[in-house]
Formats: sequence, structure tokens, C-alpha cells
Amino acid sequence: MNYMIEALNLIEANKISSTEIGDVLGKTGQIEGVHALNQGMFKAGEVKVVYAINNSNYEVHKQLAEGDGFKDKILFIYNVNCDRAIFGDLVSKYIMLYKRAKAIVVNGKLRDAHTLIKEKYPIWLEDVSPIGCVNHINGPEIDSSLLAEIKEKYDSSIMVCDDSGVVMIPKDKINEKLITKLQFIEFQEDIWFYCVDTLKMSTYDTVCLKKYLEGDLLDKKLLDKLAEFQS
Repeated sequence: MNYMIEALNLIEANKISSTEIGDVLGKTGQIEGVHALNQGMFKAGEVKVVYAINNSNYEVHKQLAEGDGFKDKILFIYNVNCDRAIFGDLVSKYIMLYKRAKAIVVNGKLRDAHTLIKEKYPIWLEDVSPIGCVNHINGPEIDSSLLAEIKEKYDSSIMVCDDSGVVMIPKDKINEKLITKLQFIEFQEDIWFYCVDTLKMSTYDTVCLKKYLEGDLLDKKLLDKLAEFQS
């Protein structure tokens, strides 16, 4: 089984949210400080990472021009020492239209916010700014060990992006156990809302005490699987 494809099929078919993915990962995985630029979007995909460094976007341009494998990937721009907007409308259009990426995630700032919003690009970022990076080399090259660390951590991981932010599933967790948890996270949510809305149980009894695991509320096979998921 290709666990990457299977996981993405489950996430996309069921629109499993970043919140639910965070639960699957034990309340971990958030890309800190990153939020959606445009509301109401949902993207999930394999990650391809490039970096920006020293308040310059020169390296971003170069990596996009010389690299491949961006199609249908979530492009993560990893920020190294950039407090200005890394790029804006032109590069975003190039990434989405010509490199055919699925979405853009950047742990930094972008510019041309009015156009990025108007075009409804699927972008998640820390902030916007009118002041952009320069387009030439602006300092020392990235340390080779840091670059290797960035690529090892982010390339071929999965990111799930929505209005709550971005959560990353590390590639070492893309396995059979993940598939099992994804298959039941939606069912657990359905059970919780059923308990509160229909059975009028308190959230304390439902979420904390999990009283729905007692008695004959659910089929025993489903109870056993839920208990396994929650263990």
C-alpha cells in the first residue's frame, strides 16, 4: 500500500480538518504562526520545500527555475532570516499557474496582498507587508547542514491547510497506524455531536469521560475500534 496516496485520499474525500489532524497527531504538528490569507479554502498534499534567506528572494527564484517536482505539491517556503515580504503576486502566479503547485505555505510574509486576495490564491502565511525582499544575493549561503535538516523534515511530509491554519504530518508517521486513525477520526466526531445534540449528554460526559463507550449505544465492533483509537 502507498500510505501517502491512501492518507491523502482519506483526508481529501472526507475534508479532514487541520484540527482533526492535530488530534490524530496527539495535539502536535502545527506550523506555528501561519494562517490562511483567503477564507474557506481547504488543501492537503505532499510537501515540497524551498528556502528564502537573508531578506532576499534570489534563492527562491533560483530553486523554482532549476527545480522540478512542484506539480500538485504544497510548496513550503522555509524562512531563514527574512523579516520582509519574501515575494508577491508575480511569484505566486508563477508557482500556482506555471509550476502547478497545489498551495503555498510560508512561515514568513508576502506582499501584494490585495492581488493575492483578489485572485483567491491558496496561500497560508504569517503576515503581509508592502516591503519586499531584494532579488540578489544578500548574505552568506545557507549552511549545508541546515538545508539538509530542512529537506529531511519537510520534503515528502503531508500538510493539511484550512481556516484554522496548517498542520504537518511528518513522513515517518505516514504509515498504517495513520490510516487507521484517519478512518475513525471523522466517526469519533460524529459520535460526539450525536451524544451532545441527540442524547443531550454534557461535553464532559462525552469528551472527557467517554460514556458512549459504555452500554449498548454503539455496535461492539465499532466500540472496540474506537477504544483502540483512543488508547
